[in-house]
Amino acid sequence: TGKTLIAQAVAKESNANFISVKGPEMFSKWLGESEKAIRETFKKARQVAPCVVFFDEIDSIAAMQGGDTDNRTSERVLNQLLTEMDGLETLKDVVIIAATNRPNLLDPAILRPGRFDRLVYIGAPDLKGRMKIFKIHTKNTPLAEDVDLENLASITEGYVGSDIEAICREAVMFALRENFDIEKIEMRHFKEALKKVKPTINENIAQFYEKIEEQFKGGQRPVETAGLVGYR
Repeated sequence: TGKTLIAQAVAKESNANFISVKGPEMFSKWLGESEKAIRETFKKARQVAPCVVFFDEIDSIAAMQGGDTDNRTSERVLNQLLTEMDGLETLKDVVIIAATNRPNLLDPAILRPGRFDRLVYIGAPDLKGRMKIFKIHTKNTPLAEDVDLENLASITEGYVGSDIEAICREAVMFALRENFDIEKIEMRHFKEALKKVKPTINENIAQFYEKIEEQFKGGQRPVETAGLVGYR
């Protein structure tokens, strides 16, 4: 849904450096290395401030804890993250943004005031947004005259940016499999791609996120008193 692009845009508009971290990549099989990776990320952010640090798939780091060995490792990583965010060393000119597709799994500790105060729900793009995304992912693709991007945008409700990117990629693959020397991608190739690529957001999923959004709304401080930036 473009969460990473939004975080990058925040950094660019703020004239800040940008550090992107994939949550699952924080984990190491070696004891203590995962916590060290968290510390090093924040150390680097302080060194290059002003800086925006973006944690993608934050739920992999900040999920609710259980009692097995893997969860104890996750708990140590979460505690290290909270320690850094709570500021034993001041996070001056460092903004933390995080993204998750599974907000219901987050440990409540990560959402306490002073950590992630601002929650922003990023839904699927509207018609205009889908049209722009199709244009972006076909700008270097030779298209036949029958390709109607507006029509494609109109029939892809519920498709997020990565879905549309996949449609464009699959359309090219269908065309190449049909004729490796093909010069232009036709509308029928996109229609074939649509049969393979399904939307990320259906009605049930949309309703689920709407309910989660309502649950989170009540527990956040007003924007003007917020500290770090998060997701909703």
